[in-house]
Amino acid sequence: MPDKSKETGKEKKMPHPGEMTICEATEQMLVKARKDGVETAFDRAATMKACPIGADSACCKHCSMGPCRLNAKDPYAKVGVCGATIDTIMARNFARMVASGASAHTDHGMSMLDVFREVVNGNIPDYKIKDVLKLESVARSVGIEVEGRTQEDIAKELYEELERTYTQVDGEIPFMKRVPAKTLETWRKQGIVPRGAMREIMELMHRTHMGVDQHYENITRQCSRTALSDGWGGSMVATEISDILFGTPVPVAADVNMGVLKENMVNIIVHGHEPNLFESMLESVNEPTLIQAARDAGADGINLVGMCCSGAEMMSRHGVPHAGNFMSTEAILVTGAVDSMAVDVQCIKQGLAKVAECYGTYLFTTNPRCHIEGAQHIEFHEHTPKETTDEIVIKSISRFKSRKMPVEIPQITNTGIHGFSHEYINYMLGGSFRGSYTPLNDNIINGRIRGVAGVVGCTNPRVKHDEVHVELVKELIKNDVLVLQTGCSQISLAKAGLLTPEAAYLAGPGLREVCETVGMPPVLGMGSCVDNSRILVAAAEMVNVGGLGESIADLPAAGAAPEWMSEKAISIGHYFVASGVYTVFGVTFPIVEKTKFHDLLFNGLEQQGLGKWGFSPDPREMARMMIAHIDKKRKELGIDKARERVLVDMSDRRAMA
Repeated sequence: MPDKSKETGKEKKMPHPGEMTICEATEQMLVKARKDGVETAFDRAATMKACPIGADSACCKHCSMGPCRLNAKDPYAKVGVCGATIDTIMARNFARMVASGASAHTDHGMSMLDVFREVVNGNIPDYKIKDVLKLESVARSVGIEVEGRTQEDIAKELYEELERTYTQVDGEIPFMKRVPAKTLETWRKQGIVPRGAMREIMELMHRTHMGVDQHYENITRQCSRTALSDGWGGSMVATEISDILFGTPVPVAADVNMGVLKENMVNIIVHGHEPNLFESMLESVNEPTLIQAARDAGADGINLVGMCCSGAEMMSRHGVPHAGNFMSTEAILVTGAVDSMAVDVQCIKQGLAKVAECYGTYLFTTNPRCHIEGAQHIEFHEHTPKETTDEIVIKSISRFKSRKMPVEIPQITNTGIHGFSHEYINYMLGGSFRGSYTPLNDNIINGRIRGVAGVVGCTNPRVKHDEVHVELVKELIKNDVLVLQTGCSQISLAKAGLLTPEAAYLAGPGLREVCETVGMPPVLGMGSCVDNSRILVAAAEMVNVGGLGESIADLPAAGAAPEWMSEKAISIGHYFVASGVYTVFGVTFPIVEKTKFHDLLFNGLEQQGLGKWGFSPDPREMARMMIAHIDKKRKELGIDKARERVLVDMSDRRAMA
């Protein structure tokens, strides 16, 4: 690609990489990429103007009478060829994003459940149940008796029960048993309790077909039902089964950023979302014969590194170093130090193939759902996982031996504490024998902690990479809001040094006191994007403990996806809204303001007892909106004034025991 950093003729002047990202390592590699004539997503975003009609969701291409374009400035001036109004068109487009996003997490969860079934039946010897306590806990949560039963019996019944999450055509999916009673009562009243993910996604796609559902309120109701089948269904199954098979995360220190690459080692990156490939790769890179093969090729050893969400899972479970989030996946190949990148599904840029070719790096696709033109496909089979991962390691060693491109690794690493699962938070707050969220609720009630915010999601080249995440979270913790983090956002915050206990000095006095007492960061990294389900479980537990209302909608809590970019993000956002959480998105939002559909999402859903959507591209405004909502909920609960600290003596402690 020619260097467009300088304007020539009518060619658009390209912004300097420092204007595109706050990540110094990514900036360094973008400078190198331009020097090398290599194009990245940052460059493409700078030269490709987003379609303004599509951005406002004011177009419909669901039949060949169109595409129909409506005017966002005068949305009711005309309708589509079939007569569809702006509200119907926007609701259909929004619904299809929910359906696609929910299908991604649902398919991920079903893949995990398939592996679980085969492990339980003894057909996959390479994997086994690592967390028996989590197995029993999940079984109890869906009403399965565990006392006096074998691990195998419990696991088989749990598989059969969780399979209903996908295949059931009527009734309520199993994890509805985890939902606070008042929240579930609201869902039943609204008719949005999910029956089974396959049915909900299929029905939503049918409703958005030309000439079927043509009322924005009715379409949105099915959006909610489908999104809930993701958050409390497919995503939750994926998280829980991954914990059972591979271990429930506990806090671990791990390095992030491109400095985790080692010039004198065979560098292998695993990028994607399903942990099965990565778990097997961990075995392969520790195989003595393969380590020796790497040494024979002149390397000091094999260096396994994660990216994106499967990287976040392995970082949380095993402390595997993490190279960067979604918008850094091309930039890291520019180092020339990556010998191979193995990918599975979701958030895989097709542009990786061209960048990998430029630097002689192997790009391996491994999942039958995801092939990329120009990449080598080595299919991963869970029944024989090491056949694939061993082959990837062998090919990576051969690439190390024949490296031709000069290597330039940004010498930047940032250490953070990751792996705050629901189970560990429960232990951290109450100990082994009295694990409880009570201290969290008490500190929200007494005002030390103002509220809780989930800040999650992708990174997006339409804004300055990482900056919106970082500035939003700094503003939240400064105002005593405890932040829960998942996905690419977690890596943005780790690079900024906010996932360490020492970061508490940036927090407000109340949150800082709690963090220093417990020894925790003001930002708790919880894992990958499917692990947003951990935030749902935490929210339900806060309600169950008491003192903060009877429904998730009562909690002084809010959510945000400051740099979202995928359909999964819309599904995640909507299942939080349907669960009762005020959820604010940044960058852009697919809607026309001052329409009936906009009023429904941003106001009407809350009046139905659910949450509501919010939007702002500015991180400080986003923080202000979230804090205002938290304060409103505090006032409704009658805890808007901090209570005086009460010194507890020994007799008081005995009374609490």
